[in-house]
Amino acid sequence: MFERLFGGREKDPAIAARIPPGQYQTTKFPVLHYGSVPRTELARWDFRVWGEVDSPLTLTWDQFKALPRKRVNTDIHCVTRWTKLDTTWEGVPIQEILRLAGVRPTATHVLAHCEQGYTANLPLDVLDDDDVLLADTFGGADLELEHGWPLRLLVPKRYFWKSAKWIRGLEFLDHDILGFWERYGYNNDADPWKEERYSD
Repeated sequence: MFERLFGGREKDPAIAARIPPGQYQTTKFPVLHYGSVPRTELARWDFRVWGEVDSPLTLTWDQFKALPRKRVNTDIHCVTRWTKLDTTWEGVPIQEILRLAGVRPTATHVLAHCEQGYTANLPLDVLDDDDVLLADTFGGADLELEHGWPLRLLVPKRYFWKSAKWIRGLEFLDHDILGFWERYGYNNDADPWKEERYSD
């Protein structure tokens, strides 16, 4: 079934070296999520940052779009075993949000809050990486609704459930709080190169 859907194992050694253990390369972008697809009105949309920060903030869509932007070319890896190589994303680098909010030294973790109550958790040192974005475009076009339009988190070094879709805010914490899938048995660290798919 994997070969039919994803094309099987990559035989080019240079490409195979980019695919984590237990993964298969795909040229498609499978749609995976829990629940229905949210319908968002940009006129009512906002993005909040709060918690262990000196300057909590709430951005409108226009204010978000006015922030400095960045392009990231990266591979992405889903816990369901597909890997997609050479993807291109654009959005606001996470360091810009950290700077604006004034994240305190007491902050150790972040909880991404999304539509319909979905959450995803990360250590701050994983979030604060050069390839992490609040992404609003994929492949040079606006995100498709099913892939998180208007905004998703992009955390390429973790399985893709950590790249939470339909994100609406970041809560900075001085402790860890399990996200939605972690409460249902997914691994808290989610490193694809260590095959951290599920908790023990």
